[in-house]
Amino acid sequence: MDILTKKVKGAEDILPADSYKWQFVEDLMREEALNSGFREIRTPVFEHTVLFNRSVGETTDVVQKEMYTFDTKGGESITLRPEGTAGAARAYLEHAIYSDGLPVKVFYQLTCYRYEKAQAGRQREFHQFGMETYGAADAKADAEMICAANSIFERLGLEDIRLELNSIGCKDCRKDYTNALKAYFSDNKEKLCDTCLSRLERNPMRILDCKNESCKQVAANAPVVLDYICPDCSAHFEKVKTFLDAADVEYTVNPTIVRGLDYYTRTVFEFVTDSIGAQGTVCGGGRYDGLIEELGGQPTPALGFAMGIERLMLVMKAQGIELPEPEKCDIYIAPLGDAAEKKAFELLWELRRSSFIAETDIVGRGLRAQMKYANKIGAKYSMVIGDDDLNAGTAKLKNMETGETVDVPLDENFTEAFSDITLQSEKGMLMDLLGSDNMDILRDIIGKTNDGE
Repeated sequence: MDILTKKVKGAEDILPADSYKWQFVEDLMREEALNSGFREIRTPVFEHTVLFNRSVGETTDVVQKEMYTFDTKGGESITLRPEGTAGAARAYLEHAIYSDGLPVKVFYQLTCYRYEKAQAGRQREFHQFGMETYGAADAKADAEMICAANSIFERLGLEDIRLELNSIGCKDCRKDYTNALKAYFSDNKEKLCDTCLSRLERNPMRILDCKNESCKQVAANAPVVLDYICPDCSAHFEKVKTFLDAADVEYTVNPTIVRGLDYYTRTVFEFVTDSIGAQGTVCGGGRYDGLIEELGGQPTPALGFAMGIERLMLVMKAQGIELPEPEKCDIYIAPLGDAAEKKAFELLWELRRSSFIAETDIVGRGLRAQMKYANKIGAKYSMVIGDDDLNAGTAKLKNMETGETVDVPLDENFTEAFSDITLQSEKGMLMDLLGSDNMDILRDIIGKTNDGE
């Protein structure tokens, strides 16, 4: 295949046959965020590299190995965003969004870029949905964030999604834990990989995330962070669990969930599934009360989560989740002749302005080919307009499923007449669905519809 017609490795096309699924999921996510009082934020696809060094962490694999970084013609180091939090936090500070009042609650849907081995559920260009709250230290904010993510999974009908949570304490109480990890891993140096040896002094919590089998075996017996958190952090964690219980959200405490960067605090959580194998984490989040200060702002409590949409779509496919099909064409108008083409185009836009999905020929097909095309796109109705129809001022509207036809006017009353016909058809389908036993309910529904309710 010629290079001009081949996508770059690690990027995927979302074709029209599948894009409606993405739209459904993204709309549901947006609706969930709006229902919880979050507002959308849109940030640039690239930022100054130093922002990610500070927010993602210079010792992380993302910064050391995976970022798409380049110098501009002006000599600035720029990086394509590898995640969404850094840009949102930068915008929060740069535009002083906090002056509108706290908490600031935002969500985003964006593309991210990481140079890593492309595989199912892990692409070099990927899509991410996230929600973030700034200025709320209360445990209810943690629970609200977790419940919002959980609600998305419930509304999508997903099963086998486990919520696992932990507390990694605050900056002060984590010092003792870090020292305990250093002592433990120092006694097991010979079993650690080279990468983890480099982490030992700078960031020993990162060793707990290592995928090397030998490191995993050593980490399995490492000190547990919950044994080191202070009374305030412990009380905060208990409150989070209390609110999750109140919202009837199931969870398990997993003391192995950690975040290696200093600005992460207290609650951390993941939603995990076994449906797609090793890439089982579909959502991760937690508190990062030190992030805004790390970026030069005043100490500000903050928290959030992000979920990869590609991975979520994989889980849905694995679990056989069916999404609603997109709305099909309401009417296809087939013109015969120049005068009919003009009339068809006029009616087409009258229908579209009234929110109907209407199509007509734009490639010069004959009548038979037009009807074949109308069938192919699943048009509910079709209408042929020729010279005789123009002269009579009426045309025959055909129900493509039943084959029934009815005369409709080709004047200013056409859209209203078409609307009445489709409404009657919908009422008929309701009757078939409900049956005679529920006819009183149906009449009540139809009565309210006719009254404009």
